[in-house]
Amino acid sequence: MKKSILLISAILLASFSWAQSNKEEVDLLQAAFGMDKKAVVADFVKPSETQKAAFWKLYDEYETQRKELGKQRIALLSEYADQFLTMTGPQADAWTKKVIELQKKTDNLIAVYYGKVKVISDGLVATQFYQIENYILTAIRMQILQNVPFIHKQ
Repeated sequence: MKKSILLISAILLASFSWAQSNKEEVDLLQAAFGMDKKAVVADFVKPSETQKAAFWKLYDEYETQRKELGKQRIALLSEYADQFLTMTGPQADAWTKKVIELQKKTDNLIAVYYGKVKVISDGLVATQFYQIENYILTAIRMQILQNVPFIHKQ
């Protein structure tokens, strides 16, 4: 599983360098990321046979929304890459507020879908979903933080 998480993180990090690519490249990257991620989730989340169809339908709905937030994350990374050497205080403040808002949206999305998964399955499957999504999200956030340069006061 750690190997899969590292692969997912590497794909996301590669997206940082491609952040200025056109929309089709971002969509392609996210499609590849979603496929690899879905395999990781399938290894970890174990709905019963009667729950599987409903779970995967709901998961695909979740992934569609998560990918939209991922596009926003790529756009913010691109914005940062363009400005971090010359970023002013007001620009840094505005960028940070966008990052905070995006993190809230992402965390909220996982929480909302935890509830939806629980309705169509049970607490165990919902918790598995919540745990793996948070694990992956935390790994991605850590990789980004480790690879994005800090702003230095000029």
